[in-house]
Amino acid sequence: MTCIAVIDFETTGLSPAMGDRATEVAIVLVENGKVLDRFQSLMNAGVHIPAFITSFTGISNAMVSAAPDADTVMREAGRFVGSAPMVAHNASFDRRFWLAELANAGVPATHASAQAFACTMLVSRRLYPQAPSHKLGVLVDYHHLPTGGRAHRAMADAEMAAALLGQIQHDLRTRHGVLRPDHGLLMALQRCARPAVQALMAQHAAPVPV
Repeated sequence: MTCIAVIDFETTGLSPAMGDRATEVAIVLVENGKVLDRFQSLMNAGVHIPAFITSFTGISNAMVSAAPDADTVMREAGRFVGSAPMVAHNASFDRRFWLAELANAGVPATHASAQAFACTMLVSRRLYPQAPSHKLGVLVDYHHLPTGGRAHRAMADAEMAAALLGQIQHDLRTRHGVLRPDHGLLMALQRCARPAVQALMAQHAAPVPV
């Protein structure tokens, strides 16, 4: 099973198309449920952080003013990820900022990081429809996964998303008999209509001995 990069951004708002920028990025490299390495940095994109964002994330204008510039951080982040396929919770949000910040830094996105963003929120909706919510913190509590650091800081959220990914892969193996709960299967699951999930699992399950 190949290495997967689990990423989380903190930002000044919801959309780079509206001028919002990243203020912090964290990436956790995992393989077979084990953390291989971590990358985290605040980043100075030269934009003002609104007060309500600071109250939400704890990241202030003073903090980012002392941080490396965003281009430098994204060049390092791009090297760190390499060609690893990526995972995030609510991945459409993080994918937008990943591509926008790489473009701002003049860094080409690899095919894997540009296209293959699996979403633990979408996969959890397929596998755990009974969960009270599919927000990251709720799912972490639902599965009794460890928490560390402040929520809505990039590394704490990336670590929780990585733990949730490990839980998903464990459940795919033990509950559904999937031999290789890899990134490709996650991508297929998040695109799969809920009534078709069991059929998809059956396609990837280990053959039953006769």
